[in-house]
Amino acid sequence: MLIRIGFDIVLDAVASKTVTYMLQVHPSRQKDLQTRERFRTVPELPKQRYIDAYGNHCGRISVPDGCETLQFLNEAIIFDDGAPDEYAPFAQQLDVADLPVEALMFVLPSRYCEVDSELMSFAWNQFQSTPQGWTRVQAVCDFVHQHLQFNYALARANRTALEAFHERVGVCRDFAHLAITLCRCMNIPARYVTGYLGDIGVPRDPSPMDFSAWFEVYLGERWYTFDARHNQPRIGRVVIARGRDAVDVPITMVFGAHALSRFNVVTEQVDPALTFQRRDLTGVHGTAVGLST
Repeated sequence: MLIRIGFDIVLDAVASKTVTYMLQVHPSRQKDLQTRERFRTVPELPKQRYIDAYGNHCGRISVPDGCETLQFLNEAIIFDDGAPDEYAPFAQQLDVADLPVEALMFVLPSRYCEVDSELMSFAWNQFQSTPQGWTRVQAVCDFVHQHLQFNYALARANRTALEAFHERVGVCRDFAHLAITLCRCMNIPARYVTGYLGDIGVPRDPSPMDFSAWFEVYLGERWYTFDARHNQPRIGRVVIARGRDAVDVPITMVFGAHALSRFNVVTEQVDPALTFQRRDLTGVHGTAVGLST
């Protein structure tokens, strides 16, 4: 299966001299690209590319004096095997003493995931009777899916897991943060993921397309994908970045005043015969950056 991915993001009134970004496909999916990512900025500026501590593909731009508008553009075709998220009901939870050391950070509190809060006692009261491993993680997803109401109009970029728990509302980043926190409370390593997720194999959502957020847990000897917002296996996820929570994976980070004036995302299955046809993303109305659906 081939998926067209891309975006058109415009920042106005850019007062900062530096902008960092995580806007390109994660290195783990680079081999699946059928066309090279046509990532660029307008104006075209030198880019310092680097890999961060979590293995994400990042970049830094120095904004020259007088450049008040900065546009990010990208488009590519990527191959996907078309399989839904893996189902592994017998995947077992490891004792913390047996976890690989690189997974230990993902059982600790982080900026948006307050493991050291009232959620700890709630998690143990709610989930300690469920079997460890896959079944327990799915029980967490079921709870979060039912507990939170998805409402884009009430999105807030700084909402934490504990606040989402009390407010009972959020967007997909809030679903992910709360599920991650509850898993960590139960000593299950969980990490935040952001990327593309189109309406492939499901009814089309009439809302404007946005980047999406989900999470991964470490069971047995590997990471598995879970999605508390949709709470069903999905097709065609394309990872951009992973981290402890959303603070580690900002799509853009502007170190100064700015305003978002355009945010368009495309992720859709395409006919292989049309693979090399170009599509202009400019002019499609979008939504707010960073508030993944």
